[in-house]
Amino acid sequence: MTRTYASNAASTVELKPSYNIPVVLVIAAIPLILVQPIVGGAIALFGLFLMFQAVTLRLQFTATDLDIYRGEKLIRRFPYQEWQNWRIFWNGVPILFYFKEVKSIHFLPIIFDPNTLKTCLEERCPRI
Repeated sequence: MTRTYASNAASTVELKPSYNIPVVLVIAAIPLILVQPIVGGAIALFGLFLMFQAVTLRLQFTATDLDIYRGEKLIRRFPYQEWQNWRIFWNGVPILFYFKEVKSIHFLPIIFDPNTLKTCLEERCPRI
């Protein structure tokens, strides 16, 4: 069940996909293919991969966890109690989301609504 954003840390919030990074990568790759075909092709493929991820993955902030779904299937759960820190790189043009758990570090490209992401993080996981 998807709920829209409400300023309530107990509600479940599903982030809308953002296609900004994938589209920019694919568009930037087009002229680059003419100059450096291998590099341009690699960037275009990476942009298409991120586009596929934005279409198929769903991030949900629940009262206790950040859940990642592919369709209806839960593929990963990150309990907030294990988080030590988080950061969104380049506030003006957010491109990367970093968070550190007790046992691991994660870097995710921002292929979801960055404003709702930041709001949910500030409500549910205040930075140390």
